[in-house]
Formats: sequence, C-alpha cells, structure tokens
Amino acid sequence: MAARQIVLDTETTGLDPKLGHRVIEVAGVELVNRRLTGRHFHRYVNPGRDSDEGALQVHGLTTEFLSDKPKFAEIADEFLEYITGAELIIHNAPFDIGFLDSELALLRRKKLKAYCPEVIDTLRMAKELHPGKRNGLDALCDRYQIDNSARTLHGALLDAELLADVYLAMTRGQESLMIEADVVHTEVAVAGFNRDGLKLTVLRATAEEVAAHEAQLKDIDKASGGAVWSAMNTQR
Repeated sequence: MAARQIVLDTETTGLDPKLGHRVIEVAGVELVNRRLTGRHFHRYVNPGRDSDEGALQVHGLTTEFLSDKPKFAEIADEFLEYITGAELIIHNAPFDIGFLDSELALLRRKKLKAYCPEVIDTLRMAKELHPGKRNGLDALCDRYQIDNSARTLHGALLDAELLADVYLAMTRGQESLMIEADVVHTEVAVAGFNRDGLKLTVLRATAEEVAAHEAQLKDIDKASGGAVWSAMNTQR
C-alpha cells in the first residue's frame, strides 16, 4: 500500500464522456500512512454545456452556477500536481477515470494512469466484502456507521471525505471487514467478580509441618550466625 493516497471523486454533466459530457467538479482528500492530512483539492469546472436533467437532480450544479468557474484546462496542471505519484482511491473507478481521461485527452495530455499507476476501486472492494448487498456510498456509510446526514445531494468534496472514512473502515482489520448493517448485535453483559458471601477455607499447618519448619529455621540461624527472623522473634 502506498504511503500517500488520494481519495478522489468527480461530478459530471451526464453518464458518458463519449457523448460529449464533461467534468463539472473534482475533489481529492489526502491520506498519508492512513491518516487524513487535511490537504484537500476542490474545484468547480465550467463544462461549456448544460447538464442532463438526471445528472442535475443528482448534483444540483446549475449551468448558471458553473458559468463563471474555470475551464478544466485552467485547473489541469494544479490537479495533476496534486495527484501525481499517489495511489488513487475511487468508488466506481472506471466512471471517474473515464471522464478524467477524456478531459486530459482534450488537452493532449497522457491518461491518468501515467500520473497515478495504482488505483483502488472501493466499489469493487465492497462487492467482494459484501456480496449481494447494496454497496453505494450511502449504503456503505450506513453499514460502517459513518454520518452522511449532510449528503442531501452528491458533491465531490463531501463524497470524497465520506469515502475516505469508508475506506479506512473497510480496511481496518478482519473484524471491521465483516461488519454488516443487517447483523443483529447481541449485547453481552460481563459480570464483575463479586466477593460478597465468599467463604475462604484456611488450611492450617499440621504439628509435624510446624516442627519441620522450626527445625529448618534453627539450622539456618546456626549457619548464618543469627538470622534476621530470630532477632525479630526475640523483639516481639
């Protein structure tokens, strides 16, 4: 696992860059050694076209809002500088990579893998961990008890932040990996040790054991020229 990782997300005007759809928002959240650094990347982008109605209902970014934002060409260098060399973490990676590759191709730039060869697809990971379950970002937040109450619409930065938490939860360890939202958790009460009413049996030494002990003490006392416990006994 790479020491530096970028959790990446985009919003777009539609579903397919081959149909002329464009990136309208891109965001990244940095992890170093599995710790959030607080170094984020977030830009809105003017796509030069309207969003499909379905896409608009998902992200809520209107043409009017995006009209004064920079073109992708204006943020490309800054974006590539931010991500270069990092391992990317993306939910449904082919979608985002396809759009970013399309944007880079329009600028005659290399594909994303030239800058970030390693990519983790958390959707694929989630499907392997939770086969047959819903594995969208909201479902994973519910499963791993991550607060997504602020996610009324899709937004690249918020989604990247939530995905970072989901990824850390999914990769925390075998116990965390097996957490399922529909598991009924049984509470186990651990009773403390109660001494009340406890009777302890005291085993006293027999006369033979006492005599043997006294004889051993006399031998030690004689050999040592006066053992400490003998002196203590005379002072009682």
